[in-house]
Amino acid sequence: MLLVSDVGNTETTIGLADGDRIAHHWRVITATSRTPHEYALLLRSLLDLAGVAHARVSGAALGSVVPAVTAPLVEGIQHAFGVATLIVDAMAGLPITLDVEEPNTVGADRVINTLAASRLYGRDCIVVDLGTATTYDCITADGVFLGGVIAPGVLTSLETLTRRTSKLPATELRTPQHVIGRRTEECIRSGVVYGAVDAITGIVGRIRAEWPTTRAPLVIGTGGLAAMLAPLCPILAVVDADLTLKGLELAHRLLTSSDAH
Repeated sequence: MLLVSDVGNTETTIGLADGDRIAHHWRVITATSRTPHEYALLLRSLLDLAGVAHARVSGAALGSVVPAVTAPLVEGIQHAFGVATLIVDAMAGLPITLDVEEPNTVGADRVINTLAASRLYGRDCIVVDLGTATTYDCITADGVFLGGVIAPGVLTSLETLTRRTSKLPATELRTPQHVIGRRTEECIRSGVVYGAVDAITGIVGRIRAEWPTTRAPLVIGTGGLAAMLAPLCPILAVVDADLTLKGLELAHRLLTSSDAH
């Protein structure tokens, strides 16, 4: 099995790929203070909870947008399972094209999503990744990353709103029952959630208007909040929460096969 890790600014998504299937996945807080031995303990514990023997891990692939986490996590994987980790980023040599002005600055998650969306769906795509930031990745069927949009994430907006206003209480993010809130917390939820939904709808509409071909791009939602927002946001035609993990498995397979030749 392949251990795949997507390190985001707020959360790290860890999965076990059995062939091209993500058999298990977990979300943990991204912590820059963890040591390699703490990562080793965490990873082995996750496998124990899933009833997976440590010896089944035969390799690892990692994409990270948090440089301070990358080295300790790679070392932790080596301690835990005795395997090397393939780091996937803009310079990894993937069979994709980053058609932007500064290709080496494109985040690893966007690079990996480009590979995954083009290979798994075989058509032009807009990938809406709902993490600390909400990113919109514009990807062609033949694996060209055209650029996109980066906006504040849903939780980022909620936390900023409540932290920077003295009388607004900290509020749990969940689907509001009504647009018109009758309590302060309900008003906040409505504003943040429906604001995000309408932002996604509006930005995707603007991207479609600028799309360079006549082919209608498929809109894919991914990231931790995609499943929650999708029922409120019909423009998200597909929800694929494991898109980035699937892309890491694909990248490992392609790059290690290339190395073998």
